[in-house]
Amino acid sequence: MAKKVKLSEMTDMFKDMDILSLEGVTIEGDIELELSGLGGGFDPMLAALLGQENAVLAQHFARLAGMFGVPVGIGAPAAGAPAAPAISPALAAPKFKDLIPAKFSFENFAEWATPIQEVPIGNTSADGGSRGKRVLVGGEKALPFFPDAVMPNRNQVTIDVFDMRIGLAKAVKENYDEVMDSPGEWAKKNVEKFNADMITIHLISTDPLVKDTPAKEAAKTVEEVLQAVDVPIAIGGSGNPQKDPEVLARAAEVAEGERCLIASASLNLDYAKIAEAALKYDHDVLSWTQLDMNSQKELNRKLMKQCNVPRDRIIMDPTTAALGYGLDYAYTNMERIRLAALMGDEELTFPMSSGTTNAWGARESWMVSSPLKEDSDWGPREYRGPIWEIVTGLSLAIAGNDLFMMMHPTSVAVLKHITQTLFGSIEAEPIDLANWIGSGV
Repeated sequence: MAKKVKLSEMTDMFKDMDILSLEGVTIEGDIELELSGLGGGFDPMLAALLGQENAVLAQHFARLAGMFGVPVGIGAPAAGAPAAPAISPALAAPKFKDLIPAKFSFENFAEWATPIQEVPIGNTSADGGSRGKRVLVGGEKALPFFPDAVMPNRNQVTIDVFDMRIGLAKAVKENYDEVMDSPGEWAKKNVEKFNADMITIHLISTDPLVKDTPAKEAAKTVEEVLQAVDVPIAIGGSGNPQKDPEVLARAAEVAEGERCLIASASLNLDYAKIAEAALKYDHDVLSWTQLDMNSQKELNRKLMKQCNVPRDRIIMDPTTAALGYGLDYAYTNMERIRLAALMGDEELTFPMSSGTTNAWGARESWMVSSPLKEDSDWGPREYRGPIWEIVTGLSLAIAGNDLFMMMHPTSVAVLKHITQTLFGSIEAEPIDLANWIGSGV
């Protein structure tokens, strides 16, 4: 049988501890319960007795918590319960010895003399388009969230939409299942319910290995999304280097004047054709490379020198290796790019975009549990997946990322709340997680 410990014995337990707030304190008021003779099953007398004694215990332990500086509110004691001994106000909070003084200050770095290029996305009626707002990214003069170098523009989030029903993690799919057959309705839900700053339409059905949808038909999907929402949009292909230039050029044509973000120009496809269409029809270009700063410099240089793309129409995507896929490498790459830009490398002084949805490719974000029997419990994937995406996004926000391509509405809400709070935006409202219950979390 386990050894019984009386409340008074706790005085002896604490006597050898160097706790100033317990010096000279004696704990009294032992409690004994005589349960013999009460019979089996539910007994009202036993229930009443236990309730009264538990109330007294709560008072004792609440006062103990107060001695350690933890405030605990206690309701009125039960009728007839003995009053607990009062504790001196001097003992209500712990006393600490003086701490070593510390000072943290911010200083301007003389090396950070080159600002990041500011790039607008989306044309309103005043700009010749039909978007309800224009998004601005870039413009920083330091690493993110430095109080002595205020960011001129907050981080923006664009939520993904696909032109066909695809396989998604359960935590994501249950938010969109009823709209996945209609890109327009999907986009509308992202804006109206999930507060997307932008929409990214991915024309994945155009891949010859998927549906091989003709560029002309894919362009109709772009028109559908443009009519469904009035936020700026990004237009992505399927990733097929042979088909994408044709698809993106046609999409740029039907979206003429809207200043969309054409995603993407890369070194392994006809980037010149994409750049030409972007300039002809008034769009921005997403310059995409794979985790290599020198490749990023090369592509940016070619877009500017060979294709004559203005600096205020280029946004970089250095690739997001998400949590579980080498996040430290992606973080380091983005941070190096931003530092080089601030120190004057004009081939890198552009805003950055992150494919934060890559977090959902890591098995830890969507699998029910670990495939290894000896592994620890991973926890519920309904929470784990969104957290995976949030950690990926927040990490890269600190590295200097400006635009986030995301999927899960809770991930979007949390990332926007934290980054806008750090930014100091009045738009940063408290997160109402209850709004997402039943919608993925």
